[in-house]
Amino acid sequence: MAAMSTATESGEDATPTSRCDGATTADSTGDYLPIADHGVIGDLRTAAVVGVDGRIDWFCCPRFDSPSVFGSLLDAHRGGAWTVEPVDGDVTTRQFYLPDSNVLVTRFLSEDGVAEVQDLMPIARPHDPDHRTRIIRRISCVRGSVRFRVTVAPRFDYGRAEHTLVVEDESRVRFETDDLVLHLVSTVRVDTVDDRDALADFTVETGECVTFVLAPDPIGTELLDHDSSPAVVAATVAFWQDWVSRSSYTGRWREMVHRSALTLKLLTHEPSGAVVSAVTAALPEEIGGERNWDYRYVWIRDAAFTLYALLRLGFTDEASAFMDWLTCRFDDGADVSGDLGPLRLMYTLDGDPPPAETELDHWEGYRQTSPVLIGNAAADQLQLDIYGELIDSVYLYNKYGPGISYGSWTHLCTVAGWLVDNWDRPDQSIWEVRSKPQDYVYSRVMSWVALERMIRMSRQRGLPGDVAGWMKARDDIFVQIMERGWNDEVGAFVQTLDSDRLDAALLLIPAVKLLSPTDDRFVRTLQRIEEELVSDSLVFRYDTDGGHDGIDGAEGTFSLCSFWYVEALTRTGRLGDARLALEKMFTHANHLGLYAEQVGLTGEQLGNMPQAFTHLALISAAINLDRQLGD
Repeated sequence: MAAMSTATESGEDATPTSRCDGATTADSTGDYLPIADHGVIGDLRTAAVVGVDGRIDWFCCPRFDSPSVFGSLLDAHRGGAWTVEPVDGDVTTRQFYLPDSNVLVTRFLSEDGVAEVQDLMPIARPHDPDHRTRIIRRISCVRGSVRFRVTVAPRFDYGRAEHTLVVEDESRVRFETDDLVLHLVSTVRVDTVDDRDALADFTVETGECVTFVLAPDPIGTELLDHDSSPAVVAATVAFWQDWVSRSSYTGRWREMVHRSALTLKLLTHEPSGAVVSAVTAALPEEIGGERNWDYRYVWIRDAAFTLYALLRLGFTDEASAFMDWLTCRFDDGADVSGDLGPLRLMYTLDGDPPPAETELDHWEGYRQTSPVLIGNAAADQLQLDIYGELIDSVYLYNKYGPGISYGSWTHLCTVAGWLVDNWDRPDQSIWEVRSKPQDYVYSRVMSWVALERMIRMSRQRGLPGDVAGWMKARDDIFVQIMERGWNDEVGAFVQTLDSDRLDAALLLIPAVKLLSPTDDRFVRTLQRIEEELVSDSLVFRYDTDGGHDGIDGAEGTFSLCSFWYVEALTRTGRLGDARLALEKMFTHANHLGLYAEQVGLTGEQLGNMPQAFTHLALISAAINLDRQLGD
C-alpha cells in the first residue's frame, strides 16, 4: 500500500476539499484551509487546532507557548500534521461542538456511509493533580462503512528538529527528539512511513469505533482502555458543561456568549492562572503582508479584559487565579526605576519575558505569507494603557469578587505612584505600533482610569494611599485630554495629542466613564469614526495608509473594535443600530462561533485564532445591549 503524503505534494491541488457549509469544492487556497475553517480543542495547558477536513494542523506541546509539533497551518509541506481522511468517494464534512463543551465532532458524509471523529483533550476535574495532557481521536461509523487513512506526521520544534520513530508493537509507536517524546497508541494496526511518520488504514462499520491517543507520557493499557470508551468523552463534556452552567447570563444571545466564555476558558492556563491571547502564531492580518505576530503569550491588557468579561458572567475563580499570577509578577520584583515601568506588557506563562522575536525562514507561512514570526518584539515596548485596563479589572474584582488582599493593594499603590510620575511619556499604546513612541490619547485615557479607580477603591474600602497625589494627576490628565486630545477641526478626539488621525480605541471613552455617552464631544467622535473607520458595521483600528505605524501593508477590520462600536451605539441610545451591528458581527463568526482577530472586507477571517480580545468584547457588547433592551 502506498504511503500517503503528510501534506499535498507541491503542484498537486486536485483533491476535493470538504467545507463546513457542506459543499465539496476545490480548495482555492491550495494546501491551506481558510482560517475560519478550524475548531480548537484544549485541556487548559495547551490546545490543538482542527480543520473541517479532520486535520490537526497546529499543536504545541506541552504548553501553549511551546514549540509546535504540528505546524502545517504555517507550512503545508514542512510543518507537520495529523490527518484523518476518508479514502473512497466524494465526502462532505460538518463540524460542531458537543453542546456547551469544547469537545469537537467532525462528520464525514458520503453515499457509502457516515462517520464521525470526536476530538478532545480530556479533563476530569478542576486542578486535577493526576492530569495528563493528551489528544484523543475517536473515529466511529454511524451508517454504512467508511474506509479511513490516518497519518501522524509530527515536525518538532517548528520543523527544525529531527526525530526518531520507534516501533513498540503493531499499534504503538513513539516519536523521539532530544527535548520531547510523543507516544502514539491506537486500537488498530499502525505502520510506518519513511521511518518518521505513522500510518493507519482501516475501515469502520456501523457501530464500530477506532481510537488514537497521542501524549508526551507513556500510555499504558489501562489508560488506553479508558480513553477508548465513551466515558472519557462524557467526563470531559461534563467538565465543560458544569463550568459554563455557572454563568449568570440568561439573555438573548446565550449561545454566542457562552461559546465565547468557553473559548476564553480554553485560553486559560490552569496551573498558573495566566491567560494567553490566542492559540496560534504568525497567522497573517493580510494575505501577503508583514503583520504576522505570535500571540501565545500573556498580555496584561488582554488578560485584564478577559478577567472583566468573566467577572461579568459570574466566573470569579478565574479572576482569583489571575490575581494570584499577577501578584507573583510583583513578588518577582517590579522595577519602578526602569524605562518600562513596574509591569511588562506581556509575559510567558511562567511570568518571564517572551523570547526574542525570530523569523522561521524555513517555513513559507500561511498561504505563502511571510515572515513567520515567533516570539514578540513588542515585549520591549512601553504601553501605558495597560495600567488602566489592569486596575479597572481589579476594581471590578474588588467590587464583585472576594476583594483584593492588602498585599495586592500595596503593589497597586506602587504602580499608581509610578504612573503619577510617568503618565505623560510617549509610548506605543494599545496597538503596539512598530514606529517611534508618540503621545497616544488612549494611553492618557487609561492612565486616567487607573488613578480614578485607585481613588474609588481607597474611598470605598478605606484603604491607605496617596489619594491627593492621585487626584491631582488624574485631573491633569483629564485637562490634557480635553485640551490636546480633542481636535476642533476634525470634530473628534484623535489618536495622538495635537494630531488629526482617528483611533477606534477611543470608542471606549464612555465605557470607562471618562465622559457621558451623550457628551457632545463623544457623540461627534463616534460620528467621525463612523465616517472614516466603519465599513458596514466592521471597524478598522485606524487608517494604515502611509505606514505611519511602522509596518508596510494593510490589515482587515478589527473585530474587537467592531464589538466596541456596538457598545458605543448602545451607550449613546442607538439601540436599533447597535442590535443590527451585533447581529451582523455574529455572521462573521465561523461555523463553531469562533473568531480570529480580524475580518477582511469580503468576510474572511484574518489573524490568529481564537482571539481572546474578540470573544471578551462580544461578551461585553451583548451584556450591555441586553440590559438596555430589557426583557
